[in-house]
Amino acid sequence: MAEEKKKPRDITDLPGIGPSTAQKLIDAGFTSIEAIAVATPHEISQITGIPLPTAQKIVQAAREALDIRFKTAKQLKEESMLVRKITTGSRNLDQLLGGGVETRTITEFFGEFGSGKTQICHQLSVNVQLPEDRGGLEAKAVYIDTEGTFRWERIEQMARGVGLDPDEVMENIYWIRAINSHHQMAIVDQLFDLLKRENIKLVVVDSVTGHFRAEFPGRENLAMRQQLLNRHLHQLARLAEIYNVAVVITNQVMARPDVFYGDPTTAVGGHVLYHAPGVRVRLKKSRGNKRIARIVDAPHLPEGETVFVITEYGIRDPE
Repeated sequence: MAEEKKKPRDITDLPGIGPSTAQKLIDAGFTSIEAIAVATPHEISQITGIPLPTAQKIVQAAREALDIRFKTAKQLKEESMLVRKITTGSRNLDQLLGGGVETRTITEFFGEFGSGKTQICHQLSVNVQLPEDRGGLEAKAVYIDTEGTFRWERIEQMARGVGLDPDEVMENIYWIRAINSHHQMAIVDQLFDLLKRENIKLVVVDSVTGHFRAEFPGRENLAMRQQLLNRHLHQLARLAEIYNVAVVITNQVMARPDVFYGDPTTAVGGHVLYHAPGVRVRLKKSRGNKRIARIVDAPHLPEGETVFVITEYGIRDPE
């Protein structure tokens, strides 16, 4: 009986990759088979200096190793059964989201300052650590902080609110401050390697557009900004798909001077975010600690809205 073909475990196991080629890939941030598989040959060739024909063979080998191929609709249905959900802490909000925040999906929360975006991100970073019978995944979280909004004190309060040990909860949240848009994208590149080694099921980017908006102001820089933002969102979508993790991003709103009727505000990022895969949720302030959440785009969920509250111990339902 023929010996079963050994499955590649890292990039040095892929055919056609010698020590020097492997080093070029690693230096450029392509440290895992997954990172190579989701890149284009042109991208790899341009960044590493590897000839395009060689890059094409490397990418093809990586995709074959991960079984990226045509699948039947039934196979897709079977894969969808692997999607898992994280509770937000509010039954109302969970119901609006179809049971909670899904893995293999980007969920965007956008709204004005104080609408609850960062509060939800903190709560999810705690709740992902809960047992499955309580709406968690018994896993860790990564928190990419672009605006300095992360507060360990809030994590401590929320951990106590769900009966978890605050120190253990904080040990299971990997926080990093992104200093600019290119650093933000480089961090996500590194996650393709980190998620392979750690039991991480939630990646938060709070906020996704802040650096891009600050670094590329004016209409003359719009095309470059949108191109980079589009690439970043595709990075995150591939990360969610390959590792079956929930990706949660936050976004701000801006005024539209051309709107005279209805809501004059819209999410920053324009059409790039509209076409990104996943679920988009608009958050609005209400009276006191109440917040209104509305589904504005989701391929598998009906439009609707609900009310939740922000308490001392986190996201809850109104009494």
